[in-house]
Amino acid sequence: MGIQDWSDSVILVTVEPEPDMSDELKTVTEIIRHRNKCSVVVDFSDAELVTSSSLAQLLRLQKVLDDHNQQMVLCGVSSRTRGVFEVTGLDKVFEFVDDKFTALAGMQLAR
Repeated sequence: MGIQDWSDSVILVTVEPEPDMSDELKTVTEIIRHRNKCSVVVDFSDAELVTSSSLAQLLRLQKVLDDHNQQMVLCGVSSRTRGVFEVTGLDKVFEFVDDKFTALAGMQLAR
């Protein structure tokens, strides 16, 4: 769990369940602001619920990554949580893959 440097250019974040998720995403955003050239994989496999606060943090993180021409991929998202993204229209904003291995492999190939 937590925030891990997967490589020099990729951070893997296994988000904590709410209410800690928002704070964790805020920390990742600060890391990215200082590192510039780093993409992010956010693994939701340990989190069943996402709040509006965490959605706002995800949008902030996406904005920072976009500003640095980096990408973010969400993975391990349960059908319940995916429904929240769909209802809010955020399923069009974020990229989703099934699991962290697929996400990490995709990022390594994109480099």
